[in-house]
Amino acid sequence: MISTKFSMPVCSGSREEALVLLASFLPKAGTSYTRNRNFDLGAGQHKHVSQLSAYIKRRIITEEDVLKKVLSAHSLNEAGKFIDEIFWRTYFKGWLESRPHIWMQYCADVHHLTHELQTQSGLRDRWAAACLGETGIDCFDAWAKELAETGYLHNHARMWFASIWIFTLKLPWQWGAAFFMQWLRDGDPASNTLSWRWVAGLHSRGKHYLARADNIERFTNGRFAPYGILDETALPVSGAEPPPATEPVWPELPVKNRYLLILHAEDCLPENLPLPGAPEAVLVLPGAMGNIPLGTGWLRDASIDKLD
Repeated sequence: MISTKFSMPVCSGSREEALVLLASFLPKAGTSYTRNRNFDLGAGQHKHVSQLSAYIKRRIITEEDVLKKVLSAHSLNEAGKFIDEIFWRTYFKGWLESRPHIWMQYCADVHHLTHELQTQSGLRDRWAAACLGETGIDCFDAWAKELAETGYLHNHARMWFASIWIFTLKLPWQWGAAFFMQWLRDGDPASNTLSWRWVAGLHSRGKHYLARADNIERFTNGRFAPYGILDETALPVSGAEPPPATEPVWPELPVKNRYLLILHAEDCLPENLPLPGAPEAVLVLPGAMGNIPLGTGWLRDASIDKLD
């Protein structure tokens, strides 16, 4: 039996808190962000990045809000790197929206791989060690525990973690993506799924991301130096070409301005929507909706004892 006391982190912040956080980050959104954004200084020390992602994911604060504030304090050239990160999120949302098959295939893969966990004890043990931070790779184990304890990881650490998961531990990328969606407060189906695919070499075909010991040592200020441990020569994961983009189906305008407003965890700012008058009724979906991929409900307690 393997289990942990970690609990699911949640984002309960208000718009006011998001705006305060944005205001405190603004002085660092320009050249300071460009210079320091890749440094992962450890849990509670992520002072060089905005940490606004959980609020943006839920539209407590919008990309437009952030862009306007940043460009009021910095030139486009100074804040270019930070603005790039905002647009990467927008790009991933649009890319997946126009290729829904990628998400459906990911969910189907998770279902299929869950059966393998239940039937292959050796594979299950390797997966368990990765999820619980017991692989013996110091940096990876620290990130796994930080993620489960805080619901957050620095973006550079997410890339290293995903690369080690796929290429050194030889675990399916889909499990890693599901693990992130289990714990990340800012877990976004598009950004998360496509970032894991990019690391694996499936998004930009043949271009994968390999974690290197010297890069980790440099950007963790020497906290970790996994020389001789990582697979730094692995080939990209092979897979089918992504499907061509299709135009999303947009809903028709409400007849006679009568409509039902559905609120969900990724839209917590309905007051800025161009709504045609008051809705007939409001339906609020559960807060966790969209944050746990299909087939991974048994991961909610980060417990593996159910599989034994």
